[in-house]
Amino acid sequence: MKKNLLLAIFSGLLLWIAWPPTSYTTVLLFVGLVPMLVAIENIIQSNVKKKGSFVFATTFIGFFIWNSLCIYWVYNSLKAIGPLIAIPITLIPYALGPLLMAGACWLYFRLRLVAPRGWALAALVCFWIGYEYLHQTWDLKFPWMTLGNGFAVSHKWIQWYEFTGVYGGTIWVWLCNIFLFLLYSSLREAQPRAYRLKVIIGFAVSLILPLGISLTRYYNYQEPENPSNVVVVQPNVDPYAKFNLPSYQEINNLTHLSDSLAQPNTEYFIWPETAIAQDVNEDNFVGSAQYRQVRQFLNKYKNGNLITGISTYKFYQDAHTLTARLMPESNQYFDVFNAAVNIENSDKVQFYHKSKLVPGAELMPFGSSLSFLKPVFEHLGGSAGGYGSQPEADVFYAQSGIGADPVICYETIWGDWVAQSVRKGAQFIAIITNDGWWENTSGKDQHLDYAKLRAIENRRWVCRSANTGISAFINQRGDVVQQSGWWVKAALKQDINLNSDLTFYTQHGDYLPKAGCVLAFLGVLWIVFRRFKPVRR
Repeated sequence: MKKNLLLAIFSGLLLWIAWPPTSYTTVLLFVGLVPMLVAIENIIQSNVKKKGSFVFATTFIGFFIWNSLCIYWVYNSLKAIGPLIAIPITLIPYALGPLLMAGACWLYFRLRLVAPRGWALAALVCFWIGYEYLHQTWDLKFPWMTLGNGFAVSHKWIQWYEFTGVYGGTIWVWLCNIFLFLLYSSLREAQPRAYRLKVIIGFAVSLILPLGISLTRYYNYQEPENPSNVVVVQPNVDPYAKFNLPSYQEINNLTHLSDSLAQPNTEYFIWPETAIAQDVNEDNFVGSAQYRQVRQFLNKYKNGNLITGISTYKFYQDAHTLTARLMPESNQYFDVFNAAVNIENSDKVQFYHKSKLVPGAELMPFGSSLSFLKPVFEHLGGSAGGYGSQPEADVFYAQSGIGADPVICYETIWGDWVAQSVRKGAQFIAIITNDGWWENTSGKDQHLDYAKLRAIENRRWVCRSANTGISAFINQRGDVVQQSGWWVKAALKQDINLNSDLTFYTQHGDYLPKAGCVLAFLGVLWIVFRRFKPVRR
């Protein structure tokens, strides 16, 4: 069993080396899962008891190493609550994904007991996609390590994400690894030469065909010409100090940076997440000092729009939402939002409420079931129910008719969520974020790299404003055209091309994982059916 554990660890290390933001090692994704598959096969063919337990434990350790090394920076965002207290809390995102991954491998093992290896391997891909889809939809969502995200650095290889989204990348990784595993097994099992030749051809086609299609698409893609001038701003305010700064001081800093590059025809200024950090009542925002200060700035730009992050709240007469909290002194309920707002040269303002909330930090997981814990959280000084959100993606429309997709931080890693806004008319993607919590780690670089995937899936420019960096412009092929440094004040200006065409993925969203989940469910039913089917004598 020690050999199998070493194989699983080796697999985890290969996947870590292949993961963004490391350059030139992406190719290891095509071989990184082979040692894990060999370890599982060794356990299946062994004489040990409780093989399922060994499969689960062995794969969990390998995947835990991969996940922990890739998202080590999560600890940095939590250590402010106490370096020691943060350790057990950090173990949740480190371990939860690997537990689900190991669960997919355990289901594969169970199916191997009642089905041929080829069918079981095909089902493994479905079980894995089912885990990935679950991990982006439930209250403990954290789809950071979806396998298809691994190609974010090598975006020239996956231009066909405009048809499949990142789940096409997950299937690509598994397909290549499975063929290599079958080749290794054929040599170990002395399979006929003709069989090995078929496996080699299968691997070559699986690797080369998608790569060739992608490179052809990349070098022949032409953006529709429809220019718009955009300025993104990086104020570089310490994320732990920004909520203590006066609003007028923050806005002065942001407008000064904006003016430094703006031109008369600039149509969009984009400021980062919670750039206006002091809580603002949405119903009275037009009468606020912050709004008047912004409007005074925009008066210089006839067609100017500002998209900025803002902390807001709304009052209700009753428990209007699950997250609404009671103010005993006024007998009113209220919600707090991590929001974005679009301000233009009119009295029209548009708000968007961040919907993909960070579990724990912004969202109480399974709030409807655990609502009885609200008084406990209130007593401890934490959130009584988390931030409010909205159920659907949205679009900000300018007076000129331009549609912008407001994406707040964590939402960057949801392909289908971004696609919903594009389906509704968004012609470019505006990402506002605050990555300073992670400090100077690979987390900020991964977050930027993942934005390339949204550009390719929807063929939309991405304009990214990050408080402390990295701010950037990404074109419709996923190329980073401009980017700022880390932890510096900066502003970037770019003429982007607006696009109204819809890709296949934009139109159909996450159809692949949904189909995979159905097939995974059928696989589970088959396992259960064969488990309890009477044995004929």
